[in-house]
Amino acid sequence: MSPLPSGDTIEQAVRLSGRAPSLHNSQPWRWVFDGAALHLYSVRERMLPATDASGRQLLISCGLALGHLRAALAAAGWQTRVAYFPNPTRHEHLATVTFEPARIVTDADRDRAAAIEVRYTDRLPFSAPNDWRDFEPVLPVVVDPRDAVITVLPPEARSELAQASRLTAAVRRYDSSYQAELQWWAGHSLAAEGIPPDARISTEERERVEVGRVLPAVGGESRRTEIDEDRSVVVVLSGDDSAVEFLRCGEALSTLLLECTVAGYHTCPLTHVTELPRSRAMIRALTGRGEQPQVLVRIGSVPVAERRRPRTPRLPLTQILTLAASTTAVSE
Repeated sequence: MSPLPSGDTIEQAVRLSGRAPSLHNSQPWRWVFDGAALHLYSVRERMLPATDASGRQLLISCGLALGHLRAALAAAGWQTRVAYFPNPTRHEHLATVTFEPARIVTDADRDRAAAIEVRYTDRLPFSAPNDWRDFEPVLPVVVDPRDAVITVLPPEARSELAQASRLTAAVRRYDSSYQAELQWWAGHSLAAEGIPPDARISTEERERVEVGRVLPAVGGESRRTEIDEDRSVVVVLSGDDSAVEFLRCGEALSTLLLECTVAGYHTCPLTHVTELPRSRAMIRALTGRGEQPQVLVRIGSVPVAERRRPRTPRLPLTQILTLAASTTAVSE
């Protein structure tokens, strides 16, 4: 076996990494392949300063892309090693990924990579996740605790969680910079970025999901009406507040989302309740942990016969991957 992945393997892995979710589908990442390693860079022009003033969510988003890339390469037969922030003078250079042939590709590796193409952020109400008691013990096994600490919130925490969500919405309602940013990313018609109408929900649907970011509503017939209220399980990923920990939290979130997809669950990452100090403190109190909550995820089941919605668009490969002059040109 060659000591390096082929150009086609690199391109496919980067293409799949681009399916990672990001804040308002901003996709703030760029990859550079120099012939021996892949380098991950943040794209500051895609940072949302009113929503994400510190850049924390930008880094979590890039960590998600990194996690998806590693899952794709594992299924292709490659182990990866990551050096975080390898260049202290270039803060936008987030990681360098090197490769070595894997001894074995497991069914779990293949399943997780296949889930990348299936997963999407589902903002509609969920039924309680089927067979959750069997799945919950798997979480601390598949998610590296060095990347993030996972807390499954009990049902009795739901009212406090909903209060934190309402508090965030109330404060943001009068934040004109935030509202302008939200209307741009969830209101324009650009084909490859932002939150399209298919991925948003109506006012009536929002009333059945008490924990969610308030996005511009869409019209049309209400969906999933057989679920009168959201009964999802909410999971919190917590960690320290540092750039490296934000990246690693994104990797943990990637693993969690893909494993949930393999298990047949639908998911919806939530970051609005960790953006403001007061609501973030409320979530931290619910976890009872010393680490800071970084992101929450709603996890649940949906009717089996329901047809999956169209995938949210992504930037083309040519806009997220650059190859060194000595390598083959990026294809579409």
